[in-house]
Amino acid sequence: MNLFLILAFLFMSGSLIGWAIELFYRRYFDPTNKERRWINPGFLTGPYLPLYGFSLMILYLLASLEKYVPIQNDVGRKLVLFFIMAVCITVVEYFTGLIFIVKMKIKLWDYTENRFNVKGIICPLYSFYWMILSAVYYFLINPYILEALQWLSENLAFSFVVGFFFGIFAVDLGISLKNLINIHDFAKENEIIVLLDELKKEIRVYKEDKKEKGRFTLIFRSSDSIQNHLKRYRDLPQYVKYKLKNIPHREKTDKK
Repeated sequence: MNLFLILAFLFMSGSLIGWAIELFYRRYFDPTNKERRWINPGFLTGPYLPLYGFSLMILYLLASLEKYVPIQNDVGRKLVLFFIMAVCITVVEYFTGLIFIVKMKIKLWDYTENRFNVKGIICPLYSFYWMILSAVYYFLINPYILEALQWLSENLAFSFVVGFFFGIFAVDLGISLKNLINIHDFAKENEIIVLLDELKKEIRVYKEDKKEKGRFTLIFRSSDSIQNHLKRYRDLPQYVKYKLKNIPHREKTDKK
């Protein structure tokens, strides 16, 4: 079967499944969400998280390398494989978070309160979660994905669904990038890093006060401008810890 179509299907599946995982995690388990509100995760409007899509692609590719792990014991070999999977996804998570902070001045997530975190982007706790998810994928998802891919190869009409997903995804990405550029320009001008979840919270509170629709979805569609929302966000007491001087490699940039 065409590898491109396989990876496209995995990206779609991972993005949708990951969005659902994050949605329920943030609603019921996230300690920062004290009001237990529904929060649309990520910077896109639709129900997908690209980070999980890429992660599922990585897990799929790494699962086929188990036979190359030089350990005879079956349990030990799988543990090493899960560790490798977690490390690879953590690396992807790190560079994704770093790129958004350095280039866009936006922080998509924040692990600052967790012990042994690195720049608030990665930490051992969430790497452990990735290892658990890797094991869940290996035992509960990977066999069914292989069956799904076999079914997909015999029913290529389903590729239309995959194409439809990417069409919607592309439109959403274009609209969301426009919002991110506005946030980036404001953050750069005010020398702050915008924590996206905090900005979303400010917009949601405003929309609730004004009794506007779309408090959960279409969060950036508001009667007020994104600039005014950003100004209110800037004046929040907690924004101080996201000063631009804390951006990684800031000193090198200034010297240039």
